[in-house]
This record gives sequence, C-alpha cells and structure tokens, in this order.
Amino acid sequence: MVWTRLTDALGSIKLRLTLASVVALAVGVVTTTLLLVQRAERDLVERQRDQQLVEVVNLAHDLSARVVERQEALRLSAAQIDVSMLRDERRLRFFLDNKPLMRAQFANVFVAKSDGSVVVVADPSGIRRPDVNLADREYFRRTLAERRAIVSEPVMGRVSAEPVVMFTHPLVDGTGELYGVLGGALRLVSHDLLGESDHGAMEGDELKVITDAQGRMITHPMHRQLLQPLSVETRLVDAFANWKRSGAPVEPSGLLLHQEGEVITLAGVPGPDWVVWRAVPESTLLGPLHSARREALSWAIGLIAVLSLALLAVQWWLLRPLGQLQSRALHLFDGSQAVHDGWPEGAGEIGSLGRVLRHVAAERAQLESFNDQVMRKLSSVMAAAPVGICFTRDKNFILVSDELCRLLGRSEAELLGQPASLIYASNEDYQRLGPQVLEAFSAQRPYVGEWQMLRADGSRFWGQLRGRPVTEGDPSAGTIWTLADISEQVASREQLEWSATHDALTGLANRKLFAQRLARVVEALPRSLPAELVMIDLDHFKPINDRAGHAAGDAMLKAVAAAITSRVRATDLVVRLGGDEFALLLERCPHDNALHIAENVRLAIVAIELAWEGQTLRVGASLGVASLTPELARVDDWLAAADAACYAAKAAGRGAVHAAQAPKLRVVR
Repeated sequence: MVWTRLTDALGSIKLRLTLASVVALAVGVVTTTLLLVQRAERDLVERQRDQQLVEVVNLAHDLSARVVERQEALRLSAAQIDVSMLRDERRLRFFLDNKPLMRAQFANVFVAKSDGSVVVVADPSGIRRPDVNLADREYFRRTLAERRAIVSEPVMGRVSAEPVVMFTHPLVDGTGELYGVLGGALRLVSHDLLGESDHGAMEGDELKVITDAQGRMITHPMHRQLLQPLSVETRLVDAFANWKRSGAPVEPSGLLLHQEGEVITLAGVPGPDWVVWRAVPESTLLGPLHSARREALSWAIGLIAVLSLALLAVQWWLLRPLGQLQSRALHLFDGSQAVHDGWPEGAGEIGSLGRVLRHVAAERAQLESFNDQVMRKLSSVMAAAPVGICFTRDKNFILVSDELCRLLGRSEAELLGQPASLIYASNEDYQRLGPQVLEAFSAQRPYVGEWQMLRADGSRFWGQLRGRPVTEGDPSAGTIWTLADISEQVASREQLEWSATHDALTGLANRKLFAQRLARVVEALPRSLPAELVMIDLDHFKPINDRAGHAAGDAMLKAVAAAITSRVRATDLVVRLGGDEFALLLERCPHDNALHIAENVRLAIVAIELAWEGQTLRVGASLGVASLTPELARVDDWLAAADAACYAAKAAGRGAVHAAQAPKLRVVR
C-alpha cells in the first residue's frame, strides 16, 4: 500500500511540475553562475593577453633602442680612427682607454685591419694585442663587402670563448678606402642585451627568452640552452611550431601564439631580426578567479535550497485542481463523456485550460489535416528554391530550407530555435541591420541588403539578404527571408573599383585618384592647411629602357615605387603619373617636414641598385615641393608650382630637391 502511494505521488503532475521547477531553478542559477565566471575567465585571459602583448612589444622596442645605441657608439668612435692610428698601436691603446662609455656597452671592443688581424682588444681586464684573425668570420666579411654596420648571428667568441653577438662598423678614410673594422662583442652568458632582461627572466612562473630569426635562443635563464633551437623549451614548443608554420615573421607590433595552458606573446626587434618571447601560465592569471568561482557556487547552492523549498510549498497549494483536470483529460478523445462534462470550474489558469481543452477534440483532426497540406506545399517550394529560405519570428529561426543549411554549413537542428544573429559575421552588423529592415518595412517595401555571413566552421561569405513580413504591419507574424551567396560578384566589383584608381604596374594611386584627392584638399581651404605637393621626375631613366629593355625599366619603376613608399608616412598619397613621373600628396604636413621627406625619398631612389643581366642599374631623381596656400585657389595652380620647382631642379643639374617660393625658387640639397 505504501509503495503504491509513493509510486502515485511520484507520477503526479503536481509533484513533477514542482520538481521540474526546482531543477530548472537549480540549473538556471548554477548555469548562470558558471557562465558568468567562464565569461570573466575569458575576459581576464583576453585582457592579460593584450597586456602581455603590450609588455613584450615594449621590451622588443627597448632592445631595439639598445642595439641602435651600441651601433651609434661604434659609428661615432669609428669616425675618430684614421689610418695612421691603426698603424700606431700606442695611439690606438690611448684612444680606446679614453672611451669608457663605448667600452661599457660591450664585453670587449676590438680594432682589426682589413686583412682580419686584430690590432688591439679592450675588455675589463685591460687593453692588449691578441693573436687572433677574423678574416674567416662571416660578419667580418660582410662588414667589408657591404661597407656598413653589421650585427652578427650568435657565434662562439675567439677572445672570450663564449657565445657572443658581434657589432661591427667599417673604418673608411676620406677617400672612401676601407682600411679596417671597429667592433664590440656581447657575451650572451655574462653581459646584458637589454638591461635586466638579457638572460631571459623567470619572474615567478613567467619566462622570457630572446631568439634570432631562425629560432636559436640567445638568452635563456638556463645558460646551457643558449644557441639551442627554441623547440627544446617545452613551454614554448607548440608556439614555436605555429610561428614557423606562419613563416617565422619578425613582427615589431607583436603576435599572440597558441600554447596549451600558456599565454604566449612575441615581438620582433628590427635590424638584428631578433624575437622576444614571453610565456605566462594561464593558471597563474586565473588563480584568484577560481577561488571566486568556488565561493559563488557555494552561495548559489544555498540560494537554490531556500528558493526550492518556497517554490515547492507554493506550487503544491496552487495546483490542487489539476487532479480533477488530469482525470477529465484522460477521457478527452475516448468519447466516454460529453465534451462539456467533468471539467473543473474556476476563473483561473486551470479553468481557462479546461475551457481550451473542450475545443481540442473537435478542432484536432481538422487542424492536423490543414497543417499537413500546408507543410507539404511549403516543403516543396523551399526544396526547389535555388536560394536559401527561412522563416523567423521574434528574431529566432522557425523554419529553414536545405539550401540555407548548405550555405551556412549547419544542420536544420542546429538552426531551428536559434537567434538569427547566429549567422552574421559580427554582432555590430546585426545591430545595424535592424533599423534598416524596420525602415524598409515601414515604407511597405521589401528589404534588400548585402552582408557578410558566418558559416559554422568560422569562414565568411558575402550574402544578398531579402526579407518581407508575413503580414504587413504585424511584426509578431514573422518574416520570410531569402539568402544568396554573392561572394564572387562582390570580389569582382571591389577589384574593378581598385583597378580604376591604381596603377597596374606599381600598385600606386593613379591620376584619377590623385585628381580627386587634390580637389578635396583645395576645396577644404583653409581647413586643409598645411598641405604639400611633391613632383618627382626620375633622372637617367631613359637609358635604362634603351640599353636594358622595357622589362628592366618596369622593374626599376617598381623598385622606385617601393623606395618612395618606404620613406613617406602612412597617411601620404604616393602616385605614379605615368612614365617616370611620380608625385606625393602630403596632407597635414608642415613645409620643413615636406622638404625632409622629399630629401629622404631622393636618397632612397639614389640608393637603388638593381641587378639586371650582369649589370647594376641606377637612377636619380629631381623633386619639386610646393606648399598649398590660401592664394592657390585652383588645383592647376598648385600643380604648376610643383612642376616648376621640379623643372628647376632638373635645370640646376638634377639630383636635388627644390622648393617653390614666390617670387623665386629656393634650392634644398
């Protein structure tokens, strides 16, 4: 008897509703708590990743500054060493003895002749002449061959017998003859590359390592790891593999790489092409949050217990009439009772439910038949349509076609009941879509737009979205949408738009875009001041076409375009006007800065040495700079001033920068 009553009680809808409410409440509270904590964990990790990225970029920037500082120290000292001093060891010793600041930046400093023999070496133990020859060293040969400062790959030092990095600077006399090399060594074990950060750092669980461009470690907390590949460091092995697969970029702006359980950041050091690596365990970052999660769950469990007891008591009292409703509903379709007999009376929800159920039997067969016909027709239409079709209500998917599922890479089950924002590439796009749709529907016209859509695998495509309300003026009735993949059309359109405003050979802006930008700047006078216009005409370019051919000329034009682009600001417009003529539009640029930029561009062009079929091709450049003033009310006047300055540079012997000034031209060399 007791068992029967217990079984009946467990089968009671009142008890099941109560238990379901308690379970739903518990699941909701626990899930919400866990989701909030997980979101906090993700946000914390993202913020920490950004912070770690900023710190490693700053570290790389400091290291780059120290490299430049050491190179500058060598350059200044090299300028004070002449040929006679190289022959007089006593003078050379005296010179190095009076350079404590330069010597303090290196483990040792040496002076070598061009044949590789080391004349003197200065280190903390003193100044001496070692029996060492560097002629076979790659960095020494490169310094002589390229006649410029070099930072070597990590090597074993012949003086210190330790892993070192060498800084070298050529010694050149006034006639341009190279007669020796001034160099300094940094011991990777016992000398600082970046103050306190040289040997890598292990602050708590944090690890900092510096490698060369090939991934060899030049600093590490454990000295036996020096010159080993980064793949031997277990905390960085996966990140190093990902870095290698992505082409081993030496990126000064920094990168985030994946390593299970670690936050890995790196930043490149331009010049020596070193890479600074930093690893921090995620567990270290999330420790305080895990403690907070345990405390939050404890409070959530207590709250669930209190609310469950209260809910159980209230629902048990309110659902007593359900027993009568349950008994009557069991005979709803068997015909044992009249349709209107046996229902509980009342004005509440149970009474309303009883009245609704009275009509169910009569309506059920007719409704099912009608639904079957509608669904068959609708399924046939959606299956035959060449575009994706869906029906949404309250911004959720209610019905989707097979073609829509194919476009989005999702199954029907994955879409039904889900929010429509799921398929858009960004939440910002979805937020902008709403007002546009509302405007179109308010004007009683369908909505048509192009948006980036998101597939289940994370890939994106451009889609043309069309929508129409099911019932005009009734948003609650839902909306019918169609979606078509137009990625190829969008790509073709963007390519045509780009080609219309850019030079096909060099990729620079063409005359059309140049004219548009000039007109915009002139129309904005005087708000657009200061602004400068630079006209560039190549010197000695025609002989290249005549002697080496047009292919060589095209290659030179590409090299010139790259050289110009490397010496201007990101906001400046670089233009190829045609032939060997180029131009620069420098907005928000004072006149003196424009002259400096123009001179840098000229030097960059002069420095081009294009190897072509056994010969080296070179060109020069004449540049004219004209400032925009309130008196220049027309684009043609501004262009004429810059052209005149450029022609003056040509007439003055070429290879110069001329500034247009009223009433005469001022030469800047």
